[in-house]
Amino acid sequence: MTSSGISFNGVSHTYRPPRGRPVLALDGVSLEVKDREFVALLGPSGCGKSTLLYLLGGFMPVETGTISVAGKTVTGPGPDRGVVFQNFALFPWKTVQQNIVYGLEKQRMPKPEREKRAQELIELVHLEGFGDSYPSQLSGGMKQRVAIARTLAIDPLTLLMDEPFGALDAQTRTLMHEELLAIMRRTPKTVVFVTHDVREAVYLADRVAVMTARPGRIKEIVDTKPSTGSRAEFIHTQEYTEKVDYLWNLVRDEAIKAQGEH
Repeated sequence: MTSSGISFNGVSHTYRPPRGRPVLALDGVSLEVKDREFVALLGPSGCGKSTLLYLLGGFMPVETGTISVAGKTVTGPGPDRGVVFQNFALFPWKTVQQNIVYGLEKQRMPKPEREKRAQELIELVHLEGFGDSYPSQLSGGMKQRVAIARTLAIDPLTLLMDEPFGALDAQTRTLMHEELLAIMRRTPKTVVFVTHDVREAVYLADRVAVMTARPGRIKEIVDTKPSTGSRAEFIHTQEYTEKVDYLWNLVRDEAIKAQGEH
């Protein structure tokens, strides 16, 4: 079986706007993500969480340091890394099924196989009966399920998720947490998940990497895997509450520093 472990080694990144001075966004970030591990990146706004994810996705060149996935250096986007964005990024003129098979068409998978795969994924994300619907006819939670199904269609080893539930209301968000964990049980992946939400990070992730105010560095890595029982039970335990409080204090300190610098 192919490994999908991720290694960030001394990664720094500077934004160079056309006007104004350069901004150091990331400074010497090193982090190891194990095969099939779910790691959340948590930190104040502007700390470089999404920048780190986009570098991992290959959407921007790595200036300093290296990023590798399954032992191979990242030099650009690839089908081994599937990305789920906050704004769904669906094609409005395509149906649910057409959105899901888009990547499979690019891979030239034969039509009968594509349609079979799309149907399996529609069932996996509980969208039976909506295959012929358009994004405008769906709720926010349903759109995000389509986005996740489209990413899973190409069967990436790694899922990169950039605040995928940030635009959803609290109730839908809770349901999507359950959905994501159920999908991960059925099709385990290595996941790097960017979030501002401390509770979300503790509930979903095996480990949480807290980033400092800009320039982003790794401040601390906290193990958040439940010591006993399921995630559903974990959320009602003292252990969960203590982890949330501990991480909230780490993030709060950095948020105060970030405001001070502004």
